[in-house]
Amino acid sequence: MGAAISLLFASITGIPVSTTHTKTTAIMGVGASKRIRNVNWAVVREMGLAWVLTFPGCGLIGFIVTYIFIKIF
Repeated sequence: MGAAISLLFASITGIPVSTTHTKTTAIMGVGASKRIRNVNWAVVREMGLAWVLTFPGCGLIGFIVTYIFIKIF
């Protein structure tokens, strides 16, 4: 229900979000609501880093591939 409400709010306001992000965050919220120790914070940290680094990483890979293609052709 939390993921659905988050997706609805994001859709209405035009905020770009991933369904995967909202679902996993909702699951973490459920675990934290029962007991904060139920959340595996090492996994949360890894997921957060992956979310933050995905966009710049894709940009860097795109830049490198474009640079290589320009040099080849």
